[in-house]
Amino acid sequence: MGWVKPKKEAKIAIIGGSGLYDPTFFDETPEEVKVYTPYGLPSGFITVGTIQGKGVAFLARHGRKHVLPPHRINFRANIWALKELGVERVITVSAVGSLREDYKPGDFVCPDQFIDMTKTRQYTFFEGPTVAHISMADPFCPELRELIVKVAKELNLKMHEKGTYICIEGPRFSTRAESMLWRSWGCDIIGMTLVPEVNLAREAQMCYATIAMITDYDVWAERPVTAEEVVKVMKENVEKAKKLLYELIPKVPLKRKCDCGRSLETALL
Repeated sequence: MGWVKPKKEAKIAIIGGSGLYDPTFFDETPEEVKVYTPYGLPSGFITVGTIQGKGVAFLARHGRKHVLPPHRINFRANIWALKELGVERVITVSAVGSLREDYKPGDFVCPDQFIDMTKTRQYTFFEGPTVAHISMADPFCPELRELIVKVAKELNLKMHEKGTYICIEGPRFSTRAESMLWRSWGCDIIGMTLVPEVNLAREAQMCYATIAMITDYDVWAERPVTAEEVVKVMKENVEKAKKLLYELIPKVPLKRKCDCGRSLETALL
């Protein structure tokens, strides 16, 4: 089934996580596009518009009304659809829990590493006969990460420049034993949606970086985390995240200097 490409070109995409469902930061009325992929439909319509003159595509990861739990998100369709639109850089916003005292609820983190503890997801576009072993030694785009941290500092936002994100299957929260284990491994933040989104973006030769919003202390800090607590802190952080994105997007250079666009050169067998 065919689909109609949007009038505006978008080289940058924003994937909104929990709490960020509507792109209210566009300069003008955006265009909604329904993209069909070999993997089914994405999480919803992709909204294409401009932010300070730059074309941007926006996708709500969980759907506009948060109808998709982490383990039911069609990550392959989401990344494929953005690639079809011509997107080269993906900036995501995600709610996470903290696994250390100095990473506090309300803070932001720009992770540089991750550990994958998911179990049932579709992790690759290459299922044969073409096989790819993609390098994930440094999973996030260094160019985007540097820019995110710089702009956050300019806005006086509390942004931790590094962090190891452990991605669990969900949708449940951790047990106390699990939470203490993740801490003993040296993990800094915990969430449910980074993987396989980051893997697939690398396979698609797209730049990828995450703005992680800390909403809670997981369960290691004695008091169990609740969905109600997460939502409260998340609402406070979402407006800060929108401001960060609005100031960040116009500073993203059109030409990529990183190696993200060449990730398949040493991966294909």
